[in-house]
Parts: sequence; structure tokens; C-alpha cells
Amino acid sequence: MTREDTRTHRIAPRSGVAVELGKGDFLTVLDPEGMQVSDLVAVSRGDPREILSNGRTFDYEETTRLTSGSTLWSNRSRPMLTIVEDTVGTHDFLLTPCSKATFEHFYPDQPVHRGCFGNLAEALAPYGIEPDAIPTAFNVFMNVPLKPDGSLSVEPPVSKPGDHIRLRAEMDLVVGLTACSAYASNGGSFKPIDYRVEPGDAGA
Repeated sequence: MTREDTRTHRIAPRSGVAVELGKGDFLTVLDPEGMQVSDLVAVSRGDPREILSNGRTFDYEETTRLTSGSTLWSNRSRPMLTIVEDTVGTHDFLLTPCSKATFEHFYPDQPVHRGCFGNLAEALAPYGIEPDAIPTAFNVFMNVPLKPDGSLSVEPPVSKPGDHIRLRAEMDLVVGLTACSAYASNGGSFKPIDYRVEPGDAGA
């Protein structure tokens, strides 16, 4: 999708897209039916080697709980996206996108799917992003509680129909988005994700 298109678009269950953002544009990711995760990866349009980094983000934000007011940072320590509105407040930035290997490991009795990793690889390939360059995604609406003993689990999302997160681009970006394919991430069902891009003059 090019940045001239400001309509609300739908990502079909278990698929992905690439979205172009100019600096200052707003991206809204919506959960139309509730309890659905969207993996988000951001890449600089100026250099595809500059890509979203969970480690830099945790370092500079000094928290793993990212919500309104938080910034997502690149591997070159530059701001990529700022969260300006968030109706859920529960997202994950620890776990890698689900993949064929994920399904073989966690769901051996279920049909194998290429997962969000495969969907992101396909969507981002035209922009020069090779599969090995895809980082840990910002997993919008994903619920991964971290326990005091250090263990973690994947629980159903707490997002309800109509919940959303709105982000402002801090540089020219290509953003990969999915409607997540993993059983545990989405409470055992697969639903769509909606998104909308608004120009920077749409206001904060």
C-alpha cells in the first residue's frame, strides 16, 4: 500500500502486508473482532539495513511495557515510531515472529504454516529486506506475561473489538504488518487486522 491511500484496509487472517509511511504520518492498527495479534516490523526507507530493534528500545525506554508516549527505536539508535494512542496497553516485544519452525516445535499435531515470519518476508522482499534481516517484531496486542521467576507464557490477547494503537512515523519507513498465524497468540482462533494511514497534518 502506498502512503497516498488513507482508507481503512483489512489484513486477512494469517497473512501480511507492507505499508509505506512518510515522516510524520500516522499508522493506526485496529483489532476489529478482538483477541487478535499483529506483528509489526519497521524498516528505514533510506537504508533497509536500519531496522526495528527491541534491544535498543528496551534500553532507551527503560521498560518492557510500551504504550502511549513510548518510542520504538532502530538498531542505529534512532527513533522510528512513537506510540501516540493506545487503548490496550498490552503488547509484546520479546518473542520472534512465528514461523514454519515455530509450528513444528509448538504445534506438532497441527498443519504447518509459514507464520508471520513467512508473511513478513514476502511483504518486505520488494523493499530489499532479506529473511535473515527480519528482527523481533513489535507484537501488537500480544499478551506475554513475565513471571517473577523469569518464565513467560503466551496468553490470549486482552484486546476487544475496536481496540487500536496509533503510531507516528519519526522517519520515512516501510512497515510490515500481519494478522498473526499462531494458535496460542490469538486464543486459538484466527481473525483479521485492520489498519489505516493518515498524513502528518492529521494531528496528534
